[in-house]
Amino acid sequence: MRKIVAGLFVSLDGVVESPEKWHFPYLNDEMARIVADQMREADTMLLGRRTYEEFAAYWPNPEPQAADLAGYMNGTPKHVVTTTLRTAGWQNSTIVRGDLPVALKELKERPGKDISITGSPTLVRSLLAGGLLDELRLLIHPIVVGRGAKLFADGEQVPLRLLGSRTLETGVIHATYGRA
Repeated sequence: MRKIVAGLFVSLDGVVESPEKWHFPYLNDEMARIVADQMREADTMLLGRRTYEEFAAYWPNPEPQAADLAGYMNGTPKHVVTTTLRTAGWQNSTIVRGDLPVALKELKERPGKDISITGSPTLVRSLLAGGLLDELRLLIHPIVVGRGAKLFADGEQVPLRLLGSRTLETGVIHATYGRA
């Protein structure tokens, strides 16, 4: 059975919002390989509405320096978890409707590789709380951003177990968690 895997950039103070403002000084070949590996291990994306809308506005016509990723982002099947969108115009996009646990179970039972979540912190929190997220892969950056949306706010306790970790040359910690 396929896994649902979330990969996020996060600061020491838990901020996931606008990583383009604080992440890039820590990006090196080592981190790029980690991100590329997660992309290679997945053949489907699962996105929350806000991240979907941001990606759908950018990836069809990205800046030249991002053109090498555009083929993957545009060509990969995308499933959007939303209660407000009625249509998904970005190529290879489908709205997830109905009972989310049932829909995700059906998606996981299809043949293929992992199902990857990028960004979408609201969706990640929801799936984690509902026991539907198989792995949480964090690239924890050694910076206190000071403000912005956090991955976790007040909420229910969710026990996890560390599946693996390593420290990158830049001081970023790559930590992978699974359900406890």
